[in-house]
Amino acid sequence: MPVAYEVARALRAPLDVLIASKIGAPGNPEYGVGALAEGGVLVLDDRAVRALQLSHEELGAAIARARDEIGALVERFRAGRPPLALAGRTAIVVDDGVATGVTARAAVRAVHAQRPRRLVLAVPVGAVESVAALRAEVDEVVCVIEPRSLRAVGAWYQDFTPTSDAEILDLLAATAMDRPPRRRNARAIGISIGAGAEIAADLELPAGARALVLFAHGSGSSRHSARNRQVAAALNDCGMATLLLDLLTVDEEHDRANVFDIPLLAGRLVAATRWAQADGETCGLPIAYFGASTGAGAALWAASELGSGVSAIVSRGGRPDLAAARLAGVRAPVLLIVGGRDPIVLELNRQAASLITAPCELSIVAGATHLFEEPGALEQVCVLAASWFEQHLASATPAVSAADA
Repeated sequence: MPVAYEVARALRAPLDVLIASKIGAPGNPEYGVGALAEGGVLVLDDRAVRALQLSHEELGAAIARARDEIGALVERFRAGRPPLALAGRTAIVVDDGVATGVTARAAVRAVHAQRPRRLVLAVPVGAVESVAALRAEVDEVVCVIEPRSLRAVGAWYQDFTPTSDAEILDLLAATAMDRPPRRRNARAIGISIGAGAEIAADLELPAGARALVLFAHGSGSSRHSARNRQVAAALNDCGMATLLLDLLTVDEEHDRANVFDIPLLAGRLVAATRWAQADGETCGLPIAYFGASTGAGAALWAASELGSGVSAIVSRGGRPDLAAARLAGVRAPVLLIVGGRDPIVLELNRQAASLITAPCELSIVAGATHLFEEPGALEQVCVLAASWFEQHLASATPAVSAADA
């Protein structure tokens, strides 16, 4: 998933998971005798099956275990959302590397069954023989490194730490396909973060604005997030100013670790807040935060540092757990909005809510998954956020400008 995310982001293409599970040998699950992919696509390593002299019953039990694992992972990462439609399109199957190639073969066969116009397998590293065999399965194989001695895929990575379920959900939520919608009357600005560097932001300031809402986007996204812009437009219609930020510079985005560096992201949000408190057009407005995914963790962390400088916070499909150490210090009222079909993130939000000592509510959008893609789901987020901000910003004390502090 981390590799596939980078490819999808570079191509601005939609990203989805395709679950393929190794079939482990009885008594030694780490030794693969085949692979099973979504749709029941089965690939067996006949040599391994013969070498282990597996009975029909033993092999059937191993396949059943893989099938159960696939079902659980599909539910965890899609939660009922249908997979991307691939018929007639170019489909790129990305893996972190190819050793025996059995799992990759099951994956590409599962995709081939969906009748894409063109099928590409893309991997950073792969064993020469395995890559050669896979070329017969797809239209093209893109493999950056084909060493004579692969040893293990992980040996070709500086960091091969297992990817957590929560990180996978964050990557799926990242808006690789988001395009900037038509801007209204946004003012493009640059906010200094020191050492001559700036982060980009778009300020929308309706006439007679009563408050300013700063947006902290999710992992790998940007100020161009279509979902955040939809929420921002709804708040603008309610008379609230909005500031959509890029929390990282272009150079920083190339280091994926920065995407999950909550103290760094929170520091950027604090810098943007200080800018707003000093700017001639926004200095008198109460300030609120709207955070999505990892951006919610950054918003809560920043709010704990600014105290009364932040008057209200809304989290959409957020990761407040990433700011767990700072939650008790948040003074602003917090609304946590989570999709009802986003069980892992929902549980993380429930746990985080128990650590927040400020007024806090958890609002569940029934039927919504992590991205709130379902019809009407994001509209509910807009209504909930606008209501929360109107309730808690109406009597908020205007932000103190840097000049007055």
